[in-house]
Amino acid sequence: MQWNAEGIVLSSRRHGETSVIIEVFTKEFGRCAGLVRGGTGRRLRPVLQPGNSVQADWKARLSEHLGVFTVEATTARVAAAMAHPKTLAALTSVCALLRFLPERNGYPRLYDTTCTLLDNLDDMDVWLPLMVRFELALLEETGFGLDLESCAANGSNLNLTHISPRSGRAVSAEAAEPYLDKLFPMPQFFRDARAAVSLEDVKNGLAITGHFLTVRLLHQLEENMPESRARLLHMLDDLTDF
Repeated sequence: MQWNAEGIVLSSRRHGETSVIIEVFTKEFGRCAGLVRGGTGRRLRPVLQPGNSVQADWKARLSEHLGVFTVEATTARVAAAMAHPKTLAALTSVCALLRFLPERNGYPRLYDTTCTLLDNLDDMDVWLPLMVRFELALLEETGFGLDLESCAANGSNLNLTHISPRSGRAVSAEAAEPYLDKLFPMPQFFRDARAAVSLEDVKNGLAITGHFLTVRLLHQLEENMPESRARLLHMLDDLTDF
């Protein structure tokens, strides 16, 4: 068994004296783990930091085996991100969230969304809204996507302003009126990709995606939200605009 693809390093842990086991997220093969011989060495150690992209060649005798990676650096992101705490928290959070994906299932659209996010981490105006879109895509690809096409209460597709925390469905302004304290306000960019995005929209969006990731995906996996995501939200509390 063998394949070759570009992938994002999600995790790296030491194995023995000189090797490491890494997980990478690729477009065609999804999340895959493998052994990198010499991964603790001076040349490979900085390459294998979570968030960097590598060209990975994976080989195994049988498909169910761990396999061995040979990797080459393609895009280094970690060094630049370390100079900016918010950026580093976002990068770390993305990698941690992707580790909740099932192994060896391809998610081409999610991979493209992830790459767009990571390749724009030098521009907060761009990556903050993309962080929300990434988490929406993660929910969609894991089978827990939100239904924002029509109102859960009356079926209307007009003036949809809120989201039910129970059903994940949109709610119209009229139907939401008696329950405003129980519903999420829906940022308009959830339905209109051309809508302007404010910092409040981003915070509301992350509150929504965080809720559904927790009660749907992570609850099922018996996992907790990554600490890096909590750090990012804490840092965003200090922002007044972006």
